[in-house]
Amino acid sequence: MNSVSISNQINELLKSDHVHVQLSVPQLVEKVLNRSEGLLTSTGAVRATTGTYTGRSPKDKYIVEEPSVKDKIDWGKVNKPISQDAFDTLYNKVINYLNEQEEVFVFKGFAGADKKHQMPIQVINEYAWHNLFAHQLFIRPSESELLEHQAEFTVISAPNFKADPSVDGTESETFIIISFERRTVLIGGTEYAGEMKKSIFSVMNYMLPENNILSMHCSANVGREGDVALFFGLSGTGKTTLSADANRKLIGDDEHGWSPNGVFNIEGGCYAKCINLSREKEPQIFDAIRFGSVLENVVVNSETRVADYDDGTLTENTRAAYPIQAIDNIVDPSVAGHPNTIVFLTADAFGVLPPISKLTKEQAMYHFLSGYTSKLAGTERGITSPQATFSTCFGSPFLPLPATRYAEMLGEKIDEHNANVYLVNTGWTGGEYGVGNRMKLAYTRAMVQAALEGELNNVETVQDEIFGLNIPLHVPGVPDEVLQPNKTWADQAAYEVKAKELASKFKENFKKFTNVPSSIVEKGGPTA
Repeated sequence: MNSVSISNQINELLKSDHVHVQLSVPQLVEKVLNRSEGLLTSTGAVRATTGTYTGRSPKDKYIVEEPSVKDKIDWGKVNKPISQDAFDTLYNKVINYLNEQEEVFVFKGFAGADKKHQMPIQVINEYAWHNLFAHQLFIRPSESELLEHQAEFTVISAPNFKADPSVDGTESETFIIISFERRTVLIGGTEYAGEMKKSIFSVMNYMLPENNILSMHCSANVGREGDVALFFGLSGTGKTTLSADANRKLIGDDEHGWSPNGVFNIEGGCYAKCINLSREKEPQIFDAIRFGSVLENVVVNSETRVADYDDGTLTENTRAAYPIQAIDNIVDPSVAGHPNTIVFLTADAFGVLPPISKLTKEQAMYHFLSGYTSKLAGTERGITSPQATFSTCFGSPFLPLPATRYAEMLGEKIDEHNANVYLVNTGWTGGEYGVGNRMKLAYTRAMVQAALEGELNNVETVQDEIFGLNIPLHVPGVPDEVLQPNKTWADQAAYEVKAKELASKFKENFKKFTNVPSSIVEKGGPTA
């Protein structure tokens, strides 16, 4: 089966009477309620639950091994191959399954806010609430754009269709399969809506670099003077908190492209974690959850329909999906110039990385490839001390190409646009987790603000003896003694042991990159 025959099958499906194309938000909300897929909360948001799967299923994600991509994909545990025949068989089964349903829902939109690099997409859903999710997360077309819309990639999601591993070549009943030649993402066996969002991100992580555009798992904002900042960081590092700034407009909170023209948001909405959410802590997110938004796995009072964001009974990974326009302080459309400042965020529970350090290009590429943060004791069974976690390019589950491709592009853009890069540790100071204290948010905000305003561009620095990082000696609003981690520890010998332990973990992790220029290894990583 080729892309033409697949396109014909999709077109036939879309012509069917049971298929609803481009329903409005109120229409979709009505469908969700009438079909008993979810309930209406006190703010007007729809709440849905996802059953067994309350997060992504990385072990069930595949890329079709096709001639045009076979030699480009970074095959391995993240990018697992599946045959063309297996995909075709599953595809036919899913299409037949959707043809048997009473209703099917279709959203047509875009990925990429920069119209020069925009990809038209369509999302075909078994569930109305999934289609509402797609409507809020991707870029919505105008009436004139919809008339000319021709999808270049299609996501097909049929949660209640389950694969037979013994027949279909999958590891379980769940599958998320990307076919680049057939321009199709096939999803089944999981109700978790995030699979649709991240599948398109994975697609863009392949397509954009092919067009000399760096795809990035980061948030971005812009200041009053047009100065753009990027924030990279894994869960728990403070990426959302620090990029939400009343003095700066949000470009996007999660996925971006960096083209020859500047930065653009890949999405049209936000998919925010909302465990322990409150108006006091995250007012933008809290107030964005209103009519048309989707709450995923949030516990709701059955009588008052008030969401209890502190209740993690269903999962700690509770989510809210809403259009970016639900936030007041944004750039619309989500396009801006070239970044002046790049911030890598880490929550170092070892307590040994500086709270802020300025990176050379080689260090930037090293820490980008490393993507370090740490898991805390008690967060998972069996973890009794801080555990180093490395996620390549701060987004390893979504990178089809070799990681070095993205790092090389980042290095080239840092050079071309003279961007300043900082590593910011929002983790522990004065000792490791359990001994020291979490870095004060007020200090972190002051350091980030100083970096964004250029106050650290020419400041005097001292080099960390173990990690080789250049630490500013003075930052406005931050006590000098906080800036150098070794000076915050009472036991210097214990500090050195912990610092060298983390340094060795960096080095061990970096061994997996076999084709990195020697200058990155020699000048970018720990020196001790």
